[in-house]
Amino acid sequence: MSIRFTRPFSFVLLAVIIGLLAGCAPVPAAQSTPAPAAAGETIKLALIPVLDTIPIYIALQNGYFQTQGLNVETVPVKSPQERDVLLQTGQVDGVLTDLQGVGLLNKDAVKVKAVYTARRPFPDAPLFRILASPKSDIASPADLKGVEIGISNNTIIEYLTDRILAAEGLTPEEIKKIEVGAITVRFEQLMNGNIKAAVLPDPLAQGAIAAGARLVVDDTKYKDLSQSVLVFQDAALQAKPEAVRKFLVAWEQAVKEVNANPDKYRAVLMEQGRVPQSIQESYKMPPFPERGVPSESEVADVTAWLKEKGLVSRDIPYSDMVDASFLPK
Repeated sequence: MSIRFTRPFSFVLLAVIIGLLAGCAPVPAAQSTPAPAAAGETIKLALIPVLDTIPIYIALQNGYFQTQGLNVETVPVKSPQERDVLLQTGQVDGVLTDLQGVGLLNKDAVKVKAVYTARRPFPDAPLFRILASPKSDIASPADLKGVEIGISNNTIIEYLTDRILAAEGLTPEEIKKIEVGAITVRFEQLMNGNIKAAVLPDPLAQGAIAAGARLVVDDTKYKDLSQSVLVFQDAALQAKPEAVRKFLVAWEQAVKEVNANPDKYRAVLMEQGRVPQSIQESYKMPPFPERGVPSESEVADVTAWLKEKGLVSRDIPYSDMVDASFLPK
């Protein structure tokens, strides 16, 4: 198995020069690039550091990809925008994203497909929460009528805000939203009382609650609305289908392992899950769903919302969004 971490060439060259000038062996880079494996196809993934990606790191740590004869290269990225650029330009084979992202990428033609549901809400383990500021008197969804809620536009967060509050009895005219794209800024604005409410992902949302924010409603009540998915370029699915299948076999093995032994992987959770320091002692590894893909009704609702928002102009069929044929048998 080969795990490569891209580093600027100039950094490595500088290290060699420094070593030579010092009359000693070259100074090694902080993360070296191992030689490629002798055999096996490569899957390259762009990953944001969120806890949804944890099974990938467990599979790497435990050699599950190697057992499948598969090379997996992870490319760390800082934002969804950077991730999607790498995917659209063919620099990576796959990413972890949401159905809204799949729909936007496929707005004109099929470019990517979801092949596995990576996370869903479980009891006591939401993906997203609508929170009230410690400095507000908001206590229920009804209290959010006409209140600006901090979100990121055109994302799963806006979708959940619209759908959850509508299910809680608010009309579209009563749902007010304000764009606060950066999650950390949204957190700070909420805690400082600059906005009265916001939607945050866990574990940051749980950290906000520990610091005084109040839970209004979360997606555990609306499990069909919220999920993340493993997504691959359609070109990659056609060019190396067996490699994708092997990747999902290893992913599923990692899911079973972490679900059976969550405490064993707390170090991975802390490193990849962005767990706030204030709750690192109490925050528990969430369960991960086993084999499955988004349902036709889930996809239909997401694509309908994208069309309502004017983000896509066509009715995107289920077959353009999801391919279940890669699921392990």
